[in-house]
Amino acid sequence: MEIVLSNKLIEFIMTINENNFRGMDLNLLVTFMVLFREQSVSVAADKLHLGQPAVSASLARLRNMFNDPLFIRSGHRMQPTHRAVEIHQSILPIMTQLQTFVFKSDEFIPATVQATMTLGMTDWIEMLLMPKLLPILASRAPGLRINTVESDPFIDAQQLEKGTLDMAISVAVPSIQHICRQTVIPMNFVMLWDTGQLTLKTPVITENYAALQHVMVSYKSANRSQIDTLLESKGLSRSVVYTTPHFSALPGLLKAMPLITTVPCALGKLWQQEYGFESSPLLFDIPSFDIGLLWHERNNSHPILMWLKTIIAELFDCGYENGSEHG
Repeated sequence: MEIVLSNKLIEFIMTINENNFRGMDLNLLVTFMVLFREQSVSVAADKLHLGQPAVSASLARLRNMFNDPLFIRSGHRMQPTHRAVEIHQSILPIMTQLQTFVFKSDEFIPATVQATMTLGMTDWIEMLLMPKLLPILASRAPGLRINTVESDPFIDAQQLEKGTLDMAISVAVPSIQHICRQTVIPMNFVMLWDTGQLTLKTPVITENYAALQHVMVSYKSANRSQIDTLLESKGLSRSVVYTTPHFSALPGLLKAMPLITTVPCALGKLWQQEYGFESSPLLFDIPSFDIGLLWHERNNSHPILMWLKTIIAELFDCGYENGSEHG
């Protein structure tokens, strides 16, 4: 996420020498700003809800700190010196931004947001989510830009810890402390094929499933998955002819060759609509998995991220149920 600070405030923060600030009271600068504006000790005291002796004492400390009279009495007014004008010009933007930051309103208005959020997700989640999410953001928060990066369930938590991701939408269950996870939907698997390449009787029995040629997705370049382990427990094995880290590669392969693939149910339903694929449930017990939203707890009070998290969770809740789209 992008945090924008003024150049002066950044310069101020980066060049702080802590030893120079020992014994310094920020209230002195507040007193200086009010004195500069009102040019009267009595009026400044009234504005600050202090007695005149307290303001006079603060002015004495300011004069000592800056080694300058700062304000010279001229008639009924306290005229700022040249040094006071320089100080005022230097600290006004810093004090203004500090005031805005410290006393900013807790009200969050999505329509006024100007920010970029970096979300990590696999390509199949991106296919499901982004066509629904982006129109909502364009309507409710047009200034919110989404930067999507390909994520890996094995390293999502580390990316959140480092701050390279604001949120991950993932099957990962983090083991790193301070990573929060909200489960948004359980998901099952489904078998897919193209009817122009294969003619299969549904539901496809497990023996026929194992006998077909498979294409599979693997994030670790492995040519095995839990499906192979489950088939072997039944005395069966399958032939995996192609492995890819990208779900987006599968439709073209199914259209080109007599192959089958096993994908999350929600993705299978989407591809049935888009490509006319046929599907079959798996007739052997394969555990379902959960899709979750992951973020670092340091962002629990980040209004933009928490709002976006709510929107995404609602989309999954309203759009999919156990892998089947509804409503």
